[in-house]
Amino acid sequence: MKSVEKKLDLICLGRVAVDLYGQQIGARLENMGTFSKYLGGSSGNVAYGTAIQGVKSSMLARVGDEHMGRFLKEELESVGVDTSHLITDKDRLTALVLLGIKDEDTFPLIFYRDNCADMAITKDDFSEEYIASAKALAITGTHLSHPNTREAVLTALEYAGRNGVKRLLDIDYRPVLWGLTSLGDGETRYIDSEAVTKSLQEVLHHFDVLVGTEEEFHIAGGSTDTLTALKNVRKFSQATLVCKRGALGCSVFEGEIPDDLDGGLNVYGVRVAVLNVLGAGDAFMSGLIRGYINNEGWEQSCRYANACGALVVSRHGCAPAMPTKEELDDYLSRAESVPRPDLDEKLNHLHRVTTRKKQWDDLCIFAFDHRKQLVDMANECGVELTRIPKLKTLLLKAAEQTAQQEGISNGNAGILADTTFGQAALNEITGKNWWIGRPIEEPSSRPLSLEHGDLGTQLASWPLEQVVKCLAFYHPTDDEAMKTAQDTKLKEVYQACCRTGHELLLEIILPAEMEKQEQYYAQMLQHFYDIGIKPDWWKLPGVSEQAWKEISQVIEQNDSYCRGILILGLDAPEEEFKAVFEASKNIPLVKGFAVGRTIFGQPSKQWLANEINDDELVKDVSARYQRLIKLWKSR
Repeated sequence: MKSVEKKLDLICLGRVAVDLYGQQIGARLENMGTFSKYLGGSSGNVAYGTAIQGVKSSMLARVGDEHMGRFLKEELESVGVDTSHLITDKDRLTALVLLGIKDEDTFPLIFYRDNCADMAITKDDFSEEYIASAKALAITGTHLSHPNTREAVLTALEYAGRNGVKRLLDIDYRPVLWGLTSLGDGETRYIDSEAVTKSLQEVLHHFDVLVGTEEEFHIAGGSTDTLTALKNVRKFSQATLVCKRGALGCSVFEGEIPDDLDGGLNVYGVRVAVLNVLGAGDAFMSGLIRGYINNEGWEQSCRYANACGALVVSRHGCAPAMPTKEELDDYLSRAESVPRPDLDEKLNHLHRVTTRKKQWDDLCIFAFDHRKQLVDMANECGVELTRIPKLKTLLLKAAEQTAQQEGISNGNAGILADTTFGQAALNEITGKNWWIGRPIEEPSSRPLSLEHGDLGTQLASWPLEQVVKCLAFYHPTDDEAMKTAQDTKLKEVYQACCRTGHELLLEIILPAEMEKQEQYYAQMLQHFYDIGIKPDWWKLPGVSEQAWKEISQVIEQNDSYCRGILILGLDAPEEEFKAVFEASKNIPLVKGFAVGRTIFGQPSKQWLANEINDDELVKDVSARYQRLIKLWKSR
């Protein structure tokens, strides 16, 4: 066929599944109480892992027409993977894998893959033009185990060969997926099988690169002696052989196999403490492909590969544990001095901030997370507190109505709502592409205390998309006892968010009874950075342009990945916001506003006092929110 433009770097054909990882490290799979849900499957992991390394990757597979299939599609798309050929299978379910971490040598896993979607891929699911549009095609060995998927693989390889597409095989030998063990034995990594060896050897000549562990080359070469196996593989293929050797790194063989395993190009890895070997091979493949696609040579490609594997073995999960380009490059610049990547503060922060799935700009947030103020208002009106939850659902209705009218409901709208009175509102808006914040502080507490106790326990039940909002009444001249108490609590909050993956919005307000100077905010932010707190968001009162510049300088010097600043309202009159917004217009880090009582205060009081009805409340609140949005847009 005629030459096709290489729009893609890589197509991954093979397994894509949902991994359910047991959270209790050290427990048997039988005793797991809770699981974390991640994207998984060898090819899915590689598509994801290469994408976050800057490779333009595409996923060629099938998923079920259900929640898990949609989850996989959304996860891949969130990091830029092309899913034009991730086909929704109406007749089969998405594959699942249950995994656990018992100890550094024991990783129980069960594959739920009976008639699963990704094993139903056929040669009719893709065209030659699609395969030809990529620089490389990566295949997983599992898809050679069944006649139907094997036919699809061979067709794709034929198309690739005709169109100058490089072909890579990750041998990815799982005896259970070749029917060699009991269905529940996913942990066994090697069983000798002449049938599997023959099946692999029949297709090895198609590939330009073959990647596997020593055991995987044993099955491909039909010998448990690694050198003999490699020499046998060479009889069937002139591909470059990349043999993974665990802590020793890897060896690359481009021509004749030497008589010494160290006789190839040896690229040694850095020794790290192992938490979890699951997914390390897919991470290795992702790093290798980054270098290979970019023609950086085998030594550099293997440095990427070894480093990716080292980082993933120190973490929980497969795809979400994989390093981004920024993170990997930082690690490689100092890997010898980082024996425990899981404990390295800079690496952990880089992983946290460079794996964010969504960008937020120009946020117009309606904050009605108030509790104490509404309780006081209800008491003043002489009505039961049970009316407040209904009030909050009406405030959400006004917010959604306004966002629709103003054209900001596709990623520029947000709310702050609480669990005490606003749980129904939170449940309603979650999943609708809104920015959602949720408070944790005991209202008006100083020193800071948390409303519902231990934060780690609370966050276990929070949707991951909800941002933790923590308000601290703080002053740089506080005495040491107050400062220590507040700092300790804020560090606990930050560390809890880092563990669970929730973003943190830190709101700082000077206490009403204490001296107020604009320069205090830059001083306080610097202090928080000095003690190791790097929130994703700051929420601050409006200040002068000069004060914003000083605050921005502190943020940029300490955390260039900070999401930005939201301007709070403090019940200011509406007319004051024109000047407040104007002062921030040249400050890129100011990403929007999060205002509450200015919008809902007066109409809510009237509604609680039965002076206006539901529709009148919604209309009034909507108009006030709309005016603020217009002021923000016109700044």
